[in-house]
Amino acid sequence: MSGTVTAVSRNETYSFTKPNRDSVTLLSGLGVEGDVHAGVTVKHRSRVAQDPTQANLRQVHLIHEELFGELRAAGFDVAPGDLGENITTRGIDLLALPAGTLLHLGDEAVVEVTGLRNPCLQIDAFQEGLLKQVVGRDERGTVVRRAGIMSVVTAGGVVRPGDPVRVELPAEPHRPLERV
Repeated sequence: MSGTVTAVSRNETYSFTKPNRDSVTLLSGLGVEGDVHAGVTVKHRSRVAQDPTQANLRQVHLIHEELFGELRAAGFDVAPGDLGENITTRGIDLLALPAGTLLHLGDEAVVEVTGLRNPCLQIDAFQEGLLKQVVGRDERGTVVRRAGIMSVVTAGGVVRPGDPVRVELPAEPHRPLERV
């Protein structure tokens, strides 16, 4: 399984969206260099309020570009970086990956998938009604989160649009992604 990086984004200050960049540098065990969410412990405000000593399982946020096409078809204008992700990919069903999957980004960087992003109400502040497009329920009533996946950096390196993404699945049995 392989795909492509289509955009990279980071922001040194708290804001919902992140500007696209020519490249980002991933730092092992920390996240995206210069990004407000980089660090060993949690940086997301709601998580810090709960327990600031929690491990940061949300160092790098990835979203599949295909989601933006689905959202456009539903009447929303969303582009890479708009939902606060660091890396936008194409060609990989990120949401179907098991926990512990390694994503090799470009020549050196590797992230380990930790879980699903749990979208918050800020998405509706960005565009009203968008939250219902990225969080819903299936026919059994189970919550379905579609706003990307979270990961930690296991090997640092520079990541650029156009870089290949190679998927390395963990040993079985696979654990499904849960919210982190």
